Amino acid sequence: MQDGFVEFSDSLRRKANSIRGLSLRMVHRAGVGHPGGDLSSADILTVLYFAVLRIDPLNPSASDRDRFILSKGHCSGALYATLATAGFLPFEELDTYMQPLSSLNGHPDRNKVPGVEANTGPLGHGLPVGTGAALAAKMSGAGWRTYVLTGDGELQEGSNWEAAMAAAHYGLDNLTVIVDRNGFQQGDATERTVRLEPLADKWRAFGWAVEEVDGHDPAALLSAFRRLPLEAGKPNCIIAHTHKGKGVSFMEDRVEWHHRVPSDEELEAALRELDGRLA
Repeated sequence: MQDGFVEFSDSLRRKANSIRGLSLRMVHRAGVGHPGGDLSSADILTVLYFAVLRIDPLNPSASDRDRFILSKGHCSGALYATLATAGFLPFEELDTYMQPLSSLNGHPDRNKVPGVEANTGPLGHGLPVGTGAALAAKMSGAGWRTYVLTGDGELQEGSNWEAAMAAAHYGLDNLTVIVDRNGFQQGDATERTVRLEPLADKWRAFGWAVEEVDGHDPAALLSAFRRLPLEAGKPNCIIAHTHKGKGVSFMEDRVEWHHRVPSDEELEAALRELDGRLA
């Protein structure tokens, strides 16, 4: 059993690195994007889509599906690469990323892309929408769960904390927020911009159950997701500690890769590193 779990975790790592490579190719081809956050969130997205979410790419609007909302909508490259890998999109459609008339906008659009639950991009919107979805499930007695992936810099938006209060008030233990805690936002480290720490204590003070995990360890992520709800009657917060630009040595923990586009040479070097991790 343990050997099988390790093998499954390794397969998730390889899939996440493949998604990283796809998203970098997309950003390079488009000449615009947010590769740092794409790479930091790839493991989280992989575990959700291939081990946690109850979803069906052949029936993306099934009423009993779990809902996933990418609140950090600027990291659409990683989401689209994940959706294609999961069978929601043809891989060739990724080549149209951010092109005129493409469905794959810089920010995801639920009216154009199967598997997208909410239009996001303006930060601080995903958790309020997710709170409403989770409340609707509670009120109707539905068994599906809602998951929201936020950036850490995004938590400087006050709308998140209004939603956090409401979610705790209504006891939405069917709601899980995952914080991509890579420590950076657009211009600098989060702690030099508007300090977030002690972040776990803040969530607990708002009435949430909290767990901190290594956001690049599929086994740790999967273990946390399998124990939901963390506490009955409380919404769940998983703080996933990650690295901006994870998987590419010259991108890791470098703020400029929030939205820098790799050159031809940088893309080739990055893909070589990622290909080595797939072995």
